[in-house]
Amino acid sequence: ALGPVHKETVYHNAIAIELKRLKIPFETEKVLKVTYRGETVGIYKPDFIIDDKVILEIKAVPAIAKVMLDQIYYYVRGSKYRLVLLANFGARRLEIKRKIYG
Repeated sequence: ALGPVHKETVYHNAIAIELKRLKIPFETEKVLKVTYRGETVGIYKPDFIIDDKVILEIKAVPAIAKVMLDQIYYYVRGSKYRLVLLANFGARRLEIKRKIYG
């Protein structure tokens, strides 16, 4: 266990190691395009897309803020993904928010 004292990249790298070890397919920072009238007007890059089904966003902050919940909502708008996990390793205990968008 790493504990709650590291930067986000440390947890990101540790999760990638575990997903590889478990042979779970994943992509890191896959570009999700935002389009308007057929033109790309922006992009989002979630930390992980696991098994082409679940977005996993990693944080390392004392508490999950509303802006972070807004961020994961933006990831699913206009994409095929509906399930998002927000994992915060910076709190005293691991916090995981699970959101399903219709």
